[in-house]
Amino acid sequence: MNKKDNFIQEINNGYLSKGDSITLGSAILDGEAIAEAHVKIPLKTLNRHGLIAGATGTGKTKTIQVFSEQLSNVGIPVLMMDIKGDFSGIAKEGKEQSFITERHAKMDIPYNVASFPVELMSLSKQNGVRLRATVSEFGPVLFSRILDLNDTQAGVVAVIFKYCDDNKMPLLDLKDIKKVINYITEEGKDEIAESYGKISTATTGTILRKIIELEQQGGDLFFGELSFETDDLMRIDENGKGYVNIIRLTDIQDKPKLFSTFMLSLLAEIYQKMPEKGDAEQPELVIFIDEAHLIFNEASKALLEQIETIVKLIRSKGVGVYFVTQNPMDVPSGVLAQLGLKIQHALRAFTANDRQAIKKTADNYPTSDYYQTDELLTSLGIGEALVTALSEKGIPTPLVATMMRAPMSRMDVLTPDEIEGINGKSKLVKKYAEEIDRESAYEILTKKIEEATQATVEQEQEAPGKSTKTGPSTTEVVTKSVLKVVTSATFIRGVFGVLTKIFKK
Repeated sequence: MNKKDNFIQEINNGYLSKGDSITLGSAILDGEAIAEAHVKIPLKTLNRHGLIAGATGTGKTKTIQVFSEQLSNVGIPVLMMDIKGDFSGIAKEGKEQSFITERHAKMDIPYNVASFPVELMSLSKQNGVRLRATVSEFGPVLFSRILDLNDTQAGVVAVIFKYCDDNKMPLLDLKDIKKVINYITEEGKDEIAESYGKISTATTGTILRKIIELEQQGGDLFFGELSFETDDLMRIDENGKGYVNIIRLTDIQDKPKLFSTFMLSLLAEIYQKMPEKGDAEQPELVIFIDEAHLIFNEASKALLEQIETIVKLIRSKGVGVYFVTQNPMDVPSGVLAQLGLKIQHALRAFTANDRQAIKKTADNYPTSDYYQTDELLTSLGIGEALVTALSEKGIPTPLVATMMRAPMSRMDVLTPDEIEGINGKSKLVKKYAEEIDRESAYEILTKKIEEATQATVEQEQEAPGKSTKTGPSTTEVVTKSVLKVVTSATFIRGVFGVLTKIFKK
């Protein structure tokens, strides 16, 4: 067999799938799309996580769109964290254009326009389904790691949670935990010391400052009720398509602490609440985290360890997590090692550091008899990518340059009127629209302090033998003030200085 025939056979054998699969596109050899060699990813392996990387403008967003469309078509819901705000067009049909049909003809893949069921979500006050969680749902360990606390400070947070549990005081939002910290530092310090031990005011002060930092990044909008239920991410529409849940994050690009807080809490809650799926035929949910470097660049060591742990464990729940970033080096090696699917768009080599990064990136991929990986990484066109995945047996597939199929939905954002229309029909928008502020730690402690203050006042008023002596008169106050001044060391030194000058004269 010649080179092309060998190539077709290797790709078809490597990407053979007995079960259901999704088709990303066709293999490329010597710059030509090979219609006989389609790149297919088994649904069974999509919970093994993945990476979608590439320089700006190389086609990452369209790849996520294609991926999400294919998943939705087979009834798998998607959660997309949309930092740039350019993913919402998946809710509307695309437009058939000549360059798209020609591209698909080269790949021998039919092209049809289609739209997909979408929910628009928000962590802030943008229009859409409001996403919230309570402080109690985080628990002391996760809450401490988000705040990047040391062991001593984390121990105090554990005491705060225990005190609130023992006294049936819900911790719902940040003002609740701030109130508790103020209380155990001031009015309630004796009560805390008696039952839980003394707590340093320096420690509580540090914790309070960390909470204020989180609050300033928008945490006050995220923490509260009504808490979002993860089951609402798993919906299928009447046509059997999985919902594409888009979290619009365009207004928190400069708030990485809030972004990482939300992402970690969501993964932790999904892991806790979803049952074990084992080796299922397809995932229950696939999550795409766009601009993933925003998480890792700002994350503490403890937070990175927590993310790595959850990524390792969550696949057994039938959840696939896909990190989207410009450079694979943005993802910590411990997380990168967990990613079974890698889709690498072109990288740019403008500097010596860029060239070194490309060589390191090439080392992360299997070797190939058909490609010089480090050279190919800089020569891929828009909508082309290097792909390697896991076969149904868990074996890495051959590295293949791939011409990616085009999205069936709109390759542009929704208009404000279209966004309004989607939100107007959404059951989830109505469900989570109301902000609930039920009685919690803040209200309970405020009432407790007020009652204690009132009781003290009443006790003083009713105390027998209360002194009737009035305060000092104005004359007494003035006299004492004058005496204090004229007997002070500063005044005396001043007088002696003046007298000395007079006598010298």
